Amino acid sequence: MKNILKYSLVLLLTLGFVSCSNDDDNGPNQNDVEGTIADFVSNDSDYSSLLAALEKAGLVTVLDGTDEFTVFAPNNAAFDAFLTANGFASINDVPVDLLTNVLLNHVVNGGVESTQLSTGYINSLATFSDTDFNLSLFVNTASGVSINGVSNVTTADINTTNGVIHAVDAVIGLPTIVTQATANNDFSSLVDALVAASDEDFNYVEFFAGTASSPFTVFAPNNDAFADLLATLGVSSVDEISQSTLKKVLNYHLVAPANVRAGDLSEGLEATTFQGENITITLVDGPKIIDATETPANIIATDVQTNNGVIHAIDKVLLPQEVLDIIDPTITRLAQTSGNLSILSQALEITGLDEVLDDRMAEFTVFAPNNAAFEAFLDGADIEDLPVDVLTQVLLNHVLSGTVLSTELETSYTNTLATYGTSSNNLSMYINTEVGVKINGVSNVNTADVLAANGVVHIMSAVIDLPTVVTFATADPTFETLVAALTRADQPDFVGTLSTPNGTSPAPFTVFAPTNDAFEDLFTELGVNDLSEIDGATLTATLNTHVIAEANVRAEDLVDGTVMTLGDDIEIDATNATITDPNGRVSNIIVTNVQAANGVVHAIDKVILPQL
Repeated sequence: MKNILKYSLVLLLTLGFVSCSNDDDNGPNQNDVEGTIADFVSNDSDYSSLLAALEKAGLVTVLDGTDEFTVFAPNNAAFDAFLTANGFASINDVPVDLLTNVLLNHVVNGGVESTQLSTGYINSLATFSDTDFNLSLFVNTASGVSINGVSNVTTADINTTNGVIHAVDAVIGLPTIVTQATANNDFSSLVDALVAASDEDFNYVEFFAGTASSPFTVFAPNNDAFADLLATLGVSSVDEISQSTLKKVLNYHLVAPANVRAGDLSEGLEATTFQGENITITLVDGPKIIDATETPANIIATDVQTNNGVIHAIDKVLLPQEVLDIIDPTITRLAQTSGNLSILSQALEITGLDEVLDDRMAEFTVFAPNNAAFEAFLDGADIEDLPVDVLTQVLLNHVLSGTVLSTELETSYTNTLATYGTSSNNLSMYINTEVGVKINGVSNVNTADVLAANGVVHIMSAVIDLPTVVTFATADPTFETLVAALTRADQPDFVGTLSTPNGTSPAPFTVFAPTNDAFEDLFTELGVNDLSEIDGATLTATLNTHVIAEANVRAEDLVDGTVMTLGDDIEIDATNATITDPNGRVSNIIVTNVQAANGVVHAIDKVILPQL
């Protein structure tokens, strides 16, 4: 079916092509002739059919006056072919109004010689329906002169007293949308799309060549526009796009029944397309069309008027939302269409974050737990059982601003879109890339770099719950010795205490967390080999002196002076970011504001000791 359609269109373009010639034995010569255009037609027997047509239409006197015209004049053979193709036995059988408009479609105002013609559109004196909108002629001068892709100039520049005649080898019928699409090579990809989308149920070529649902207003993408689309989709031709998708795309370029010309376009005008979705017109730096992508398409040629509608050329293929969601999905759409992310999709809808992650003007990185991850997290509960505010923060704890591909991830802290309490302080996320990618020590990236229209998704093995200060201590290998100290068998339940949720005493916490190197320096200072040689009471007192209870003191909140910890008091020098313990030992704060849901962690380079 597609090959037959393509062949038919090519045949339509090439049928009867004859290059311009000065020695056509059957036509007039190129010399100036005496008299008017009407005189020339009357005096040459090879144009008797044209004369009969002009007489029936009452146009002889028009072409016999002083006004100047350019006439593309079909000879008798051309008229015979026209009559046969349209089922007329003779000129007399052609309705007068149809014949008049066909004849006027061969006439252009003013005398235009062949050297003045260039590839592009000009207006004939024929008009659309009962309007004063002149029909367009597409002149192609790439090889000789061709009109509307169906009629070729065989002898040019026959000069008369009231204009110029160019002899042509075929009658230039009243053009349809298809006529102009096939005539202009810059719409060849559009023609390919019309053919590719056609099937036994609906033939786009026949539809746009007919009158059902007409008049049509067609926003026609040029070849460059289609090339951009194919590149975006990673395909080489429109044949590789599914027919159902292609149909939706083509329907989105059509407004019908309507003959909307450039003068009818206004700022903010919304037009309902054949697809059922609206497009919006803007005249700001325009005119332009806004489609579902919200990236404007420039209208680069207007008012190509045909007998069944009007064409405006555009430099971008318009995409409706339905198609956009398939070929270039947002993060929300990816979750909706992926069976393994159905619980995530449900959670996004419950919290309203589906709209946030559907925004094509923003970019996000989402660490997306699969269904198995959510099922383990819910432990038999239903996602709808979670308080919406809690679920919202848990989901936001999986989202980063901007697009971060797996190759750009590195072992470090970053901020999610979740926040601490009612503040605007974003929660931290610890990314470890030493072996694969692990988040907060609890969730691994199973599938990386699932690209979306507004960012990237990394599929995760577990839900990344809201972190506590303990989460970061256990996730970050820099604090391995600290964790060993906190969890030593002879110590209080530090982990349980430091996991207390925010809002419950003694949370929130501010923790000054010594690094592994800080502990190594302490062992040297104390003359011991390792943690096991520090007695339990001293270790407990030491660890308590690193924690401020019931306060979330961020770096910007630090002030000079004495601060009470769970152990001994310490002295803060906010200007120099140092801590002095009761023994006069100074620790530098080397990393700040690792924000948890129940407090904040600052890394320090020296273990703080209580009063010895």
